[in-house]
Amino acid sequence: MNKSCHLLAVELLPRWRSGLLLCVLLSLAGCAQMNYYAQATHGQSSLMAAARPIDDLLQNPELEPKLRQRLLTANKIRRFAVDELALPDNGTYQNYADLQRPYALWNVVATPELSMKPLQWCFPIAGCVSYRGYYSEAGAQAFAGEMRAAGNDVQIMGVPAYSTLGWYKDPVLSSFINYPDAEVARLMIHELAHQIVYVQGDTQFNESFATAVEEVGVDRWLARNGDEKARQSYMTAQQRKQQFIALLLQYRQKLVDNYASGRTDAAKRQAKQEIFAALQDDYQALKASWNGHTAYDRWFAQGLTNAHLASVATYHDLVPGFRALLRETNDFPAFYRAVIDLSRLDKQARDRQLAGLAAGLPVVSHTDATVTGGGR
Repeated sequence: MNKSCHLLAVELLPRWRSGLLLCVLLSLAGCAQMNYYAQATHGQSSLMAAARPIDDLLQNPELEPKLRQRLLTANKIRRFAVDELALPDNGTYQNYADLQRPYALWNVVATPELSMKPLQWCFPIAGCVSYRGYYSEAGAQAFAGEMRAAGNDVQIMGVPAYSTLGWYKDPVLSSFINYPDAEVARLMIHELAHQIVYVQGDTQFNESFATAVEEVGVDRWLARNGDEKARQSYMTAQQRKQQFIALLLQYRQKLVDNYASGRTDAAKRQAKQEIFAALQDDYQALKASWNGHTAYDRWFAQGLTNAHLASVATYHDLVPGFRALLRETNDFPAFYRAVIDLSRLDKQARDRQLAGLAAGLPVVSHTDATVTGGGR
């Protein structure tokens, strides 16, 4: 959960380049979808219009010293990602945009009242995803209100960064530039990894892959560029993150079991509230073991719902398999080629191979599994 908590973070993937494509999209949509596509197009266009070349900014003697240092750090991280992690060397992160808001966008996640399966929204290019992204918090709140009125559980998550998969020159953003160095590196590496492979309709595969690259990448970045204090701080943060995720996954499963039981709906609702109360209690105990560390308090600020826990597994379930594959290939370009091969399999075959890798089994040639067409 991080993405400043990415628990999560999740990305809207606005990928249209022109008004012509927007017109095509609008011709396929009703009024509500027209409004959604319009805000997405305007939001992406406004973000790109605010971007300025980092090299030009650094040449300005009046540039604020703190921002200068942060941009130099971002440049260093980008170069590291390209040279050491074999991530794409293109226009991504060579510009900077001051958004004048705390997040790049806000994602709305919704589930039925008695289900952990998030609702899906499908788009002509990006495929189906389990969130809707808005460039204004008011827009996200309005849509969340509609979802709640329909009886769904809802969560709104601020997202500091997202990837357009190389369709645009994604800039470094004010929404994350002042994070600690390791967190900036994590975000930049994660989003660059999305340009390697993207499978339509399989958010779990896409996010778990990017998370695996991010985890290994930040470890290497800190080994080369961090001091002992920075390394220890990141290690402590990672340990807390893993403990928090384990707690959420434990309670997510309790909710899954509750909704799959033969209880009446009324009994399921009662059990749901008891599960959330127990989660709150266990979180307080976990926080006490962290000497009162409060970084995850904001995760509980909206009030717990199914939507809070529905996407926890999205970023983490397949990570052990990807990390095992990286160890097996022992080389980033070879690892990426193997992941692209996996992306060409159908979802069941992909998940099966990754589960096998996590269990210590060798990767199976893609010719031995079902090929359906793959990632980007």
